[in-house]
Amino acid sequence: MIDWLTEPFQLAFQQRALLGGALAAIATAVVGTWVVIRGMTFLGDALVHGVVPGVALAVILDFNVLVGAAAAAVVMIGGINLVHRQTTFSEDTSIGLLFAGMLGLGVILISRTSTYTGSLTSILFGDVLGVTSGDLVVLGVVAAVAVVVSALFYRPFLVLSFNEQKAQLFGLRPNLAHVLLLGLVTAAIVGSFRTVGALLVFGLLVGPPATAALIVRRVPAMMATAALIGVGSVVVGLVISYHAATSGSATMAVVPVALFFIVLTAKSAMRAFRQRRREAAAA
Repeated sequence: MIDWLTEPFQLAFQQRALLGGALAAIATAVVGTWVVIRGMTFLGDALVHGVVPGVALAVILDFNVLVGAAAAAVVMIGGINLVHRQTTFSEDTSIGLLFAGMLGLGVILISRTSTYTGSLTSILFGDVLGVTSGDLVVLGVVAAVAVVVSALFYRPFLVLSFNEQKAQLFGLRPNLAHVLLLGLVTAAIVGSFRTVGALLVFGLLVGPPATAALIVRRVPAMMATAALIGVGSVVVGLVISYHAATSGSATMAVVPVALFFIVLTAKSAMRAFRQRRREAAAA
C-alpha cells in the first residue's frame, strides 16, 4: 500500500509536480477564501479565462507567458470596470461580455500557431508534470504574497466581504481593498495556470474554500482548512492520475469539487438524521 502511494513521487519531475501543485493549492486556497465569502466566483472564473489571449500572444511572440497572462488580466479588469461605469449594466453583464470575448480571442490567437492543438491543450489544461524550478519560485512567491497580504489587510478584506458601506464608514478604504483583492486573485491565477491550466485552476480556487466553508466558520480557519484540502487534493489527484493514466492537472482540479459534494451530502444526511431524532423525541 505504501509503495502504491509513494511510487508516483519517486522521480524528480514528479516531486516538482507535487511541490508545484501544493504551492498553487495554498495560494488559491487563501485567495479563494476571499473569493467565496465575497461572492466573486463569477469574476474569478472570468479572470481565469481572461488570461488566455495574453498567454497565446506570449506563445506566438515568444516572451514570458506570465507577463502575457498578467497583462491580459489587467486588460480584462480594466474592461469590466469601464463597461460597468460607463453604462447602466450590472457588473455581471460586463464580466460576461469580457469572459466570452477574451476566451474567444485567445483561442483565435492560438489557432494561428503551427502547434495549435498542443499549445491550446497546454494553456487550457496545464502540464503539472512539466513544472520547472523557475515555476516553483514563482509559485512560492505568489503563495507567500497571498498569505502576507491577507494577514496585513485582513480587517479591510473581511468588512468589505460583508458590507462595503460599513467598510467605507469605518475608514477602511474599500476601493483600495477591492483593488488589492483583485490583484491577489490575478496573481494566484497567473502563478498557478502553468501547473493546472487556465481552465482547471478554477477548481482549486473555489473547490477547497467552498468545502472549508461547509466545515468551519471563522475566516482564518477556512483558509487553513482550504489549504489542507487543496494540498490533499493535489496529492490524491497525482496518485490517481499516475495509476489511472489520466491528466494530472485535470484530476487535481476535480478532486476538491468531488469532495465538496461528498461533504455537502454528508452534512445534509446528518441534518436530516438530527431532524428525525428531534421529531421522534417530540412524539
